[in-house]
Amino acid sequence: MERNLSQSGLSQAPRPLQNRIDPFGEFHAVADRGGLMGNRGGRLHRDDQTLGGSRWKNKHWLICVCEFKDRHRDVWGRYYTELFFLDEPTALAAGHRPCFECRRPAAKAFIAAFPGGPSGVEAMDEALHRERVDKKRKRLWRSRLGDLPDGAMIARDCAPHVVRADALLPWSFAGYGTPAPLDPDAVADVLTPPSTVAALEAGYRPLWPESLKPAR
Repeated sequence: MERNLSQSGLSQAPRPLQNRIDPFGEFHAVADRGGLMGNRGGRLHRDDQTLGGSRWKNKHWLICVCEFKDRHRDVWGRYYTELFFLDEPTALAAGHRPCFECRRPAAKAFIAAFPGGPSGVEAMDEALHRERVDKKRKRLWRSRLGDLPDGAMIARDCAPHVVRADALLPWSFAGYGTPAPLDPDAVADVLTPPSTVAALEAGYRPLWPESLKPAR
């Protein structure tokens, strides 16, 4: 997840890669480690491990576990660009969904809760892609806070907050802040795609930081 730089033969402190994703779906280089991994269908980085111009390669935006079957990852190597999230509400807000290989039970639960009974993964990913991006920008939508389930993310004063237990918790790469009372009649910009919010409302249960170990 990190690379070492050297200058004049002297070793410098590792510099984080630009692979941490916030609830807006934006890429950041921060030291805080995520509890879940993901990808957007292919390689987005250059040979020097800097981020290229593309932000996705296809419409299959996945949420994966950081360790699976003892597989070794060459992070930001020859193949695909690994991305990291604080937790699953963060990844869902960014427009991702559970992987059918490394998180099969979660993926099956997600598609079962997905509105409209999609015929398969392709139909679900098409629907999510329409809802998460407007050309190259994050697509937002409006809702009453009282209509949002636990795990939905909103933007308040341009900063992400998550709904949990009838409260709003401010988000950061390091975790969530102090809960604030939620006004159910207030209307907010929602970051989580509408179909994902519907899946949460229908019973899909996301993974929160307390149930995850940071990536090594």
